[in-house]
Amino acid sequence: MTPFISEIVGTFLLILMGCGVNANVSLQKTYGSGSGWIVITTGWALAVYTGVVVAGPHSGAHLNPAVTIGLALAGEFSIYDVPSYVSAQMIGAMLGAFTVWLLNKKHFDATEEGDTKRGVFCTAPAIPNTALNLFSELVGTFVLIFAVLYFTDAINTSDNTIIGLGSLGALPVALIVWGIGLSLGGTTGYAINPARDLGPRIIHALVPIKNKGSNGWGYSWIPIVGPILGAAVAAGLAIALA
Repeated sequence: MTPFISEIVGTFLLILMGCGVNANVSLQKTYGSGSGWIVITTGWALAVYTGVVVAGPHSGAHLNPAVTIGLALAGEFSIYDVPSYVSAQMIGAMLGAFTVWLLNKKHFDATEEGDTKRGVFCTAPAIPNTALNLFSELVGTFVLIFAVLYFTDAINTSDNTIIGLGSLGALPVALIVWGIGLSLGGTTGYAINPARDLGPRIIHALVPIKNKGSNGWGYSWIPIVGPILGAAVAAGLAIALA
């Protein structure tokens, strides 16, 4: 698997399972309908884990333009590879969202509220406030990127050889995303990933959904700009503290 294909596949799995848990909890007549925020945050954390397990060995499993940009700004990733990674992440996100729509088509039909259907795909603020919504996305992404920049490998201290954790190496980022969702996610739905929000929002706009309602384009720039700003702040602070 090339890094480009790896980022597509990993982001596809992330969105398939992440938007999938949104659908399971939010749409009518699913077995998980109404099961709540803990299920959603746990589902998204496990979605991250799944994507990172698959993509990690091949691309580093960014799965998120904010991660890619943050690592590049911190000097941990080639800035010349940023466009290909971000393009792959957008493709994977759109494919994942399309599959979620197809899997749940009858449940979309059974659900009346347009905002609920849109919420399967993309985020929206619990209380609209441009400055605070932007700050929320900035802070959540800052926590993610700052923590990622401090990840270390498992090392044998006797000879400094890397032991590695195999698939368990994906666990730290999944736990961080889970913690962000539980602690900081209630204000905006914690996109913390421009591709995670924009790719599915585009699919929501394109696919036929009964009583679809608004696509929420007026808000859509916040889960793009906020995470990028958060990544920049995290990279800057990490460099300053190095």
